[in-house]
Amino acid sequence: MSRKQNSYLADLLKDDPTNDAISPAPVVERARASTLLHRESALARVQSGEVRQVTQLLLDPARVRVWPGNARLYDQLSEASCADLIDSLIAEGGQKVPAVVRRISNDPHYDYEVIAGTRRHWSISWLRTHSYPDMQFVAQVATLDDEAAFRLADLENRARRDVSDVARARNYAAALIQHYGGKQKRMAERLRVSEGWLSKMLQVARIPDEVLAAFPSWDVVLLKPAYTLARALDEHHAAERITQAARTLANEQAAARRQDELPIPAAEVLRRLLAAGSAPDEVPSASVATYNSQLGRPALTIQSINRQGVTVRLHAASGADNEELVATLRQALADLDASGRRVRQ
Repeated sequence: MSRKQNSYLADLLKDDPTNDAISPAPVVERARASTLLHRESALARVQSGEVRQVTQLLLDPARVRVWPGNARLYDQLSEASCADLIDSLIAEGGQKVPAVVRRISNDPHYDYEVIAGTRRHWSISWLRTHSYPDMQFVAQVATLDDEAAFRLADLENRARRDVSDVARARNYAAALIQHYGGKQKRMAERLRVSEGWLSKMLQVARIPDEVLAAFPSWDVVLLKPAYTLARALDEHHAAERITQAARTLANEQAAARRQDELPIPAAEVLRRLLAAGSAPDEVPSASVATYNSQLGRPALTIQSINRQGVTVRLHAASGADNEELVATLRQALADLDASGRRVRQ
């Protein structure tokens, strides 16, 4: 061993009171033994699962596809929506926060798929075609089944304001069937969210594209007002009126874009849609129907029809027995169906 190495080891142990009694050769052996023990200990911890090895790779994004189970809509990403990330990647000379991917073996065109980091993947891909061909996609490889991949992606998306509530709601609706067998309680437990909140998200997922087209974009459709709209769409005839109003609004929004005018704000769109869906609390008195018994006396009257239901009056002294009254009620319901005022079950 060189004198320089002896001096270095001595300096490391200069605060040790027993240093004077230790020659350089035993010090080297002790350091070597300590290193081996640390390595063995580290390997043992990895094998036991106490410590997990993390592999990071530099990948060509063209060989990485995007997992379709993620809520973020890849085809809606653009230079404008990713501008802040693109600027950061250029300023920092590359990607600092790795994405999470998993290996795939069933696609000859791709080696991995992105579980978390869709926006990073899009931005790196864009930069490689815009003056930065050597930019690499940094990814951490994980072994995940689809349900675990969904939960991981969902955790990341919850912290992202640029993932719309509508996109997340639809992602939840798909995951409910794919991963949880349609069991909302199980899904809520796995995601650690309340059943009530999850139920609202699933309701919002049912808002059709034709109605959403009335808004400037999905990003401005927030959960609370979207849930109110989804509830209004539950009533068949209200849904028809709302859809018609949405078509008109979508045309107005398109005209505003062509003329470079400001879009109709989300609050105004919601107000007009809900107003279109609202119906008078009571039908006109001329629409109230009375059914007579076989004796010609009033037996059953439909007094009112509103969004909460139908009010029916059974008359005393009509002379009708229970069977006749049931038959009369069935006839009244059939007439309501035929007139387009079906009572929802």
